[in-house]
Amino acid sequence: MRFPGAALFTDLYEVTMAQAYAVRGMSETAVFETFFRKLPAGRSYVVAAGLPDVLDFLEAFRFEEDDLRYLRGLGLFSDEFLGQLAAVRFTGDVWAVPEGTVVFPNEPIVQVVAPILEAQLVETFVLNRIHLQSVLASKAARVVEAARGRLVVDFGARRAHGTDAALHVARTGYLAGAAGTSNLLAAREYGIPAFGTMAHSFVQAFDDEAEAFEAFARLYPGTTLLVDTYDTLRGVDLVVDLAGRLGERFDVRAIRLDSGDLGALSKAARARLDAAGLPDVRIFASSGLDEYSIAALLDAGCPVDGFGVGTQLSIAQDAPTLDMAYKLVEYAGVGRTKLSSGKVLHPGRKQVYRRTDGGVFAGDTIGRPDEDLPGEPLLVPVMRSGRRLAQYDAGLDEARRRARQQIDALPAALRSLDEAGSPYPVTVSARVQDDLDRLRRDRQAP
Repeated sequence: MRFPGAALFTDLYEVTMAQAYAVRGMSETAVFETFFRKLPAGRSYVVAAGLPDVLDFLEAFRFEEDDLRYLRGLGLFSDEFLGQLAAVRFTGDVWAVPEGTVVFPNEPIVQVVAPILEAQLVETFVLNRIHLQSVLASKAARVVEAARGRLVVDFGARRAHGTDAALHVARTGYLAGAAGTSNLLAAREYGIPAFGTMAHSFVQAFDDEAEAFEAFARLYPGTTLLVDTYDTLRGVDLVVDLAGRLGERFDVRAIRLDSGDLGALSKAARARLDAAGLPDVRIFASSGLDEYSIAALLDAGCPVDGFGVGTQLSIAQDAPTLDMAYKLVEYAGVGRTKLSSGKVLHPGRKQVYRRTDGGVFAGDTIGRPDEDLPGEPLLVPVMRSGRRLAQYDAGLDEARRRARQQIDALPAALRSLDEAGSPYPVTVSARVQDDLDRLRRDRQAP
């Protein structure tokens, strides 16, 4: 999706630093890496997402006249620098793990290799897009995993933190395995299936609940009827009555339960539908669901065939953020680091090598791109000289397939909703560690 106001979506200090680089004549190539430092509590992996937005942004990067006029009004920037800024385009390279790849702490997700002024200015947008969508995709993956192959639909637009976030909820939900979304703009924008049932207001607008059901069912064959506006099991009985009245013309795909004890109601509803000869009418549940409540329903043998998940999917309430950073690791061919307590940064450009044993991920090593280490390298070139590479822009369906394959290849303990006893093994190569130790000694030398 194209993002309006592109280049000015940055923090003030990115531009003040850029002017300082320009004044000092600093224009050598820099390498910045995007990664997160630790997993949230209860999480065992993260699904990387958001890369297409980053590539769109970088390809279109430029400061418009209105942007420059605003910057001039701040009184911080010289006319010479603003003239230089007007000509800036992103000319660098980008390496990244393909969307849908499972990643772990300290592993580079996106690597920007560009003149330092360009690489500095894009920090805010890169982090914004990769962070949010990776958080959302990771939550959605857990919800889909909990559903055990049953339908999951995004119902989260109304509770999302803004319209832009709502679109990303729908996109990342589909990427992680959800069947689609209730939001039409997201469905159109990303080419994903749109789903809808009916609201309580439709039933309330009629004097008779049975009349509301019949009106909707006649107009929309294959629909889902919401049965809990007044009394849930009475609503189920009205659906059974409707089947009797319509006979062969009856074409209701499912009923929806949206309140009360979903487990008990689903069992009672299933019994009534089956007794009436309606085994093909499915049960769809919603109302404050997350991966834990879905798993609990299925563990209890509740006959629920699909789930609409809203708030918990759209805000990832139990783990809404990642400790994600965009850090300079190399400038002018020299490794750079920071030694802050708890935030040590391994210097130099890196690659991640993933080992597999019998089709299951066995461990990752963070090394140099030119090291001969066992495993498959995860970072691939996605942009050269400011233009994306078509072979790594296969689209959302490919990212969805990749996410499924990646999650299926995780050790079973990491796919559990419970926190894994042991984290996935990620090590740093001796060469990368030696470079850090050397820089640490140099910084400490008198």
